[in-house]
Amino acid sequence: MTITQLKYVLAVAEHQNFTVASEHCFVTQPTLSMQIQKLEDELDIQIFNRRKKPIQLTIIGEKIVEQAKIIVNESNRINDIVDQQKGYIGGEFKLGIIPTVMPTLLPMFLKTLVKKYPKVNLVIEELTTEDIVKKLSDGHIDAALAATPLENESIKERVLYYEPFVAFIPENHRLHTQKEINSSDLELEDILLLEEGHCFKSSVINICNSFKKDTSAHFHLESGSFNTLIKLSKENMGMTLLPYLHTMDLSKDDQKYLRQFTAPAPAREVSLIFHKSQLKMQLIEALKEVIDSVVRGAIAFNNVEIISPLKK
Repeated sequence: MTITQLKYVLAVAEHQNFTVASEHCFVTQPTLSMQIQKLEDELDIQIFNRRKKPIQLTIIGEKIVEQAKIIVNESNRINDIVDQQKGYIGGEFKLGIIPTVMPTLLPMFLKTLVKKYPKVNLVIEELTTEDIVKKLSDGHIDAALAATPLENESIKERVLYYEPFVAFIPENHRLHTQKEINSSDLELEDILLLEEGHCFKSSVINICNSFKKDTSAHFHLESGSFNTLIKLSKENMGMTLLPYLHTMDLSKDDQKYLRQFTAPAPAREVSLIFHKSQLKMQLIEALKEVIDSVVRGAIAFNNVEIISPLKK
């Protein structure tokens, strides 16, 4: 039994296809198939049911895959242990970022990070919070930038900043004439939301659920883009809420539609998160230091009320 064989098994289990798995492992399909067959012969069991389409794990195969994940992850940590001991800041570092943080935070720190740590090969992937937690647990990414708290015992959270919500209110809206608004002014059916899967949507819903109102909506719309929500809002289709950093890129014409919340303003907590067994701490600390240095001047709010994406 070899680590390579276990990696091939994990690839097939993930992609449910020998050809696709071999492409991800950068080997030929016959080579991958042969190595898995050798492992099955050695163990005298069938890991995969090849008659199923897509390929499925057998009952014993499911148990083997769970153990293989542990073994492969632990084997990868040997290099991490050596790098940590040497204080080496380099190598591949896989980072997940939620969609509502990616377009604003990434441009703020990426150039500085690359320049300061040229030996780091940063691999960035835009992921939902649910996918981030799964990939951290499976060892597919090293860390992530996400809204917290997540209330997950296996995930450690290092808070980066607290980002207030800002209302975008069109001219014909009932709240447009107010200089500031309160959370109790909000009506859920009156707000344009991001589509399902965005934790920012969950946070907005949590704000509104604190102040139940009897309302009847003429329509219900969700979008995957803040820019789309802003355009629809300007067409008087409703108001929307934006994270503070996103408002910094708005034109002067659009900024006249912004309304701040009265204190304490509802806000989200944005953190650098990683699995509790993560060993690339020198890279995580370097990333946090860089983000802290560039965000400190842009986000300086203290009197805020954190709205968790998981709060009920």
